[in-house]
Amino acid sequence: MRISLDEAVAKLQNGEVVAIPTETVYGLAADATNESALRQIYAIKQRPADNPLIVHIGHINQVNEWAAEFPPLAQKLASAFWPGPFTLVLPAKDDVSSIVRAGEPTVALRIPSHPLALQLLKQSGLGLAAPSANKYTQLSPTTAVHVGTGLGECIPVLDGGACQVGIESTIVSVINNDWQLLRHGMIAEAEITAIAGKPALAGLENQPKAPGQHLLHYSPKTPIKLFDSAEALMRYQQISKQTCAVLLIDDGSTNKLLTTKPMKPQPVKPQIVQLPKNPAIVAEQLYGVLHHLDTLNVAQLLVQLPPDRPEWLAILDRLTRAAHHP
Repeated sequence: MRISLDEAVAKLQNGEVVAIPTETVYGLAADATNESALRQIYAIKQRPADNPLIVHIGHINQVNEWAAEFPPLAQKLASAFWPGPFTLVLPAKDDVSSIVRAGEPTVALRIPSHPLALQLLKQSGLGLAAPSANKYTQLSPTTAVHVGTGLGECIPVLDGGACQVGIESTIVSVINNDWQLLRHGMIAEAEITAIAGKPALAGLENQPKAPGQHLLHYSPKTPIKLFDSAEALMRYQQISKQTCAVLLIDDGSTNKLLTTKPMKPQPVKPQIVQLPKNPAIVAEQLYGVLHHLDTLNVAQLLVQLPPDRPEWLAILDRLTRAAHHP
């Protein structure tokens, strides 16, 4: 159900939930101070209550409304990466809802860069909790159509077009003068290190809870099988008895491979999507491609992994979790 900006503002101020666009993915938004509205988010998503939500704010000056501390290091990172696909986890003020914090002593904050999201935040005057607008662990939405497919057409959606970043934000925790990387995103660890002037703390001890840490996440309904190379993928397809669709992350060499080693015939010609070896392009299109392949009613999605290099870590994280078998 598409709604206007004014309708979205009215619904959010009235304690309702609205799917909203951001540059990363569409979020299922609600007033982060309204506990009844926050419970609606968890119920609609079927999300465990121990999984905290990210609060979206419109200006860096609002951090102090939510965080008990805003250390100089966190201020440097915020100034460098906000607005944008970057989330800061900071010690929370006592009056921040325990529902939005999932009982943790921290709160996750970010300023989105999507112009319609920023306009909504300004016009509503609210901080908005907005996890991805999908069922828990399922494939994230990057268009308004994806929201309707995943949650039903009864969910009001503020349509802001296709998301430009395409995967969820980088999440960083800052305590005093140290930082930890909690989730990979398109703002890479090396970029954060350059601004922080120091590397992230090693290890996972005392790591705050954050979205996206569940082993099974970002997952289409069709099972995914991952391959380190296009050649390995093709070999598997030749012996598999199941129908499949294919996502290749490769450049021109794969076109030659497909010509010299055609895929095994299937009752319906298999759908093959190829994305270039460009992390930003793959991130922008990844969920959209997986949503499309998920509609084909095949038994498996075969996915070629990108190179195991730092610039690809966010993509590798999403694909590895999407293919996790409990």
